[in-house]
Amino acid sequence: MVALERATLYGIVIYNNKRVNFGNVDPAAAREIFIREALVPTPDNGGWETRLPFLSHNRKLIAQVQELEHKARRQDVLVDDELIHAFYEQLLPADVCSGASLERWFRAESKRQPTLLQLTRDELMRHEAAGITTAAYPKTLRLGGIDCSVDYLHEPGDAKDGVTATVPIYALNQVNDERCEWLVPGMLQAKVQALCKTLHQRPRSRLVPLPEFAAEFCATAAFGDGALIDALLKAVRDRTQLAVQRNDFKLDQLAPHLFMNFRVVDEHGRQLGAGRDLAGLKAQFGNQARSAFQALAALKLPGAVVAQPAPARSAAPESPKSSDVQAHVVRRVEAAPARVGSTAAAPARYTAWTFGELPELMELTRGGQTLIGFPALVDQGSHVEIEVFDEPDVAATRHRAGLRRLLALQLREPLKYLEKNIADLQRLASFYMPLGTLEELRTQIIDVAMDRAFLAEPLPQDEASFKRRLEEGRARLNLVAQEVARQALAVLTEFAAATRKLKDSRAPREVQDDINAQLQRLVPKRFLLATPWPALQHFPRYLKGVVLRLDKLRADPDRDAVRLAELRPVEQRWQRRQAELKGASHARMDEYRWLLEELRISLFAQELRTPQPVSVKRLDKAWAQIQA
Repeated sequence: MVALERATLYGIVIYNNKRVNFGNVDPAAAREIFIREALVPTPDNGGWETRLPFLSHNRKLIAQVQELEHKARRQDVLVDDELIHAFYEQLLPADVCSGASLERWFRAESKRQPTLLQLTRDELMRHEAAGITTAAYPKTLRLGGIDCSVDYLHEPGDAKDGVTATVPIYALNQVNDERCEWLVPGMLQAKVQALCKTLHQRPRSRLVPLPEFAAEFCATAAFGDGALIDALLKAVRDRTQLAVQRNDFKLDQLAPHLFMNFRVVDEHGRQLGAGRDLAGLKAQFGNQARSAFQALAALKLPGAVVAQPAPARSAAPESPKSSDVQAHVVRRVEAAPARVGSTAAAPARYTAWTFGELPELMELTRGGQTLIGFPALVDQGSHVEIEVFDEPDVAATRHRAGLRRLLALQLREPLKYLEKNIADLQRLASFYMPLGTLEELRTQIIDVAMDRAFLAEPLPQDEASFKRRLEEGRARLNLVAQEVARQALAVLTEFAAATRKLKDSRAPREVQDDINAQLQRLVPKRFLLATPWPALQHFPRYLKGVVLRLDKLRADPDRDAVRLAELRPVEQRWQRRQAELKGASHARMDEYRWLLEELRISLFAQELRTPQPVSVKRLDKAWAQIQA
C-alpha cells in the first residue's frame, strides 16, 4: 500500500506528495483498503494485477456466476462484496496489508495448503440459483442449420438486453423465425406469462394463477416445434374454452428482452448488423447472405459436384421441387473455408441437360458443421447455370424458371411459331394495356403454357426424365397455349368491364376502396403466372360479381354496407395473417383466400352461384381449423 505524505512546519509546506508505505503509518487501515481494492473486484475497478493463482481462480469463478445472473435476469445470484471481503478478512493474517506482504506470506503458506484463499462456487452463489443450468440457458443454439453462439445480458434499456445469437452471414436466410420465438428454455416461462398478461380480462381470468399456467405450458409443450403463438393459442383455448385469436396476444406490449436479438457477422467475425427484427435483417442482408452461402457452396465450380443417391435426412428441410421423389444428397467435404467475395472461375453454362443428375438437396460443411443447400437451374436468358440456394422457396421458384428456359432452348422453332400465332393477341393486349405491354403478356401466356405442357410435378431430375417430358409436351404445347390465351381473354374482358363499371358508378369511398383492393389482388401485372390454373378458371365469375354488386349498389346501398360489414372481419384476419407470414407459402391460407372470393359472390352476387355452400360461419370454421 502506497500513500502520499505531506509535511508542514508552522503552516509552510516542507514537502508534498511523497510516496510512503501506508502500512507503516496505519497497518489496520492499510489492510482494510488493500482487501477491498485489490482482492474484491467491483464494476469500478479491475482489481490488483498479480500472478497469484488464487486471485485469477476467484475472478474467473465470479465472472461465471455473474454470467448466470445475466442468464436468469436476477441480481441475487452472486453474494455481495461484503461476504467476499469477510472471506479474505478471516483468512489473511493481520500483518498482510500490501501486495508484497501478501506474496511473501502466500508463498510460504501455500506449500501446506494448495487451495489456500480459493473461493468455491457454493460460497459465491445464493441458493436461488439452483435452476440456472446449461440446459435452460445453452451456450449455443441451432439456428440456420448450424450452432450459433449465444450471449446473455441483464441490462434493461441496453440494445443487447436479453439473449443475443451470433449468426454468420452465410446462415442468415436459413434462420427459422418460429424457432427464435421460443428463445431458450430458461426464458420461455417469463415470455409465456407476459403474453398471457396481454390477453383480454375474460380469458386471462380463466388462466390464473398465470405463473402456474405458464409453468405447465413449458413443461408440456414441445419446445421449438412450430410457432410459439400457435402452440400457446391452442393451450389457452383448451384451458379457457374461449375463441381466443392470434391478434389477442399483444406482442407490442412485451419487453424487448423477450424477443431474441441477432448479431450478424461476416466470415471474419466482424459485425454487419444487429437487431431483434429478423425479417428486417433478412431484407437488409438477404442478398449478401445468399452470395456468402453460394460462395461457401463453391458454386463457380459445378463440375466438382458429384451427386450420389442417398435417402433424405430427416433433419433436412423437405425440398419444394418434388415431395414424391426420393431426395438425393450431395456430400461435400470442405478443404478450406470459402472466402466470400473472392474471385472464382466462371460458372458452367448449359443449353441442354448435360450435367447429370441434379440432386434435390446438398450438404455443405463449414467448420465441422453441416448446412443444407437447394440446387436449382437458374435462367440466364441464353443458357442456364446451376446454383445452390439457402432458401427452399427461392430455389423452387428459380428452378422452375430455369427448367422452363432449358425447355425453351430445345424448342426454338415451335416457340417462334407460337409467338406469332397466339389467337386474339392484339385484342388481349388492348385489355392488358393498363397492366403492361403486349410482349409481357405474350411471355406470360407462353410461360404458363410451358408449365402446363411440360412441368407437372414431379419435376424431372435427370436427362432421361427431362427428354421424356420434352417429347410428351411438344405435341400439346400449341393447344395448351391457345387454351391459356382464351382464359386470359375471358379474365381481361371481365376485368375491363369491372374497372369501367367502378369508374362510372360513383360508389361510396369505402366501396371503391374495397373493390379496388379486390381487383388488385385478382389481376396484378403477372396474374397469369401468379395464379394457380384451377383458381384462374373462376376469375371471370369473380369479376362479373363485381359488376353485379355495383349494379345493385345504386338501388340498395344500405344492403351493400351491411354485407361489407359482415365480410370485413373474416377478410382482415386473413390479411393480418398474410402479413405475418411475410410471403411464405401456406396451402391452407391459399384455400381460405379463394373461400373469401366465393363469400363475396354469396354476399353480393348470389345469382352467379358458388361451387359449394359458403357463408361467414363456414369461413369461421375454416379459420378455426387453420389456427388449430
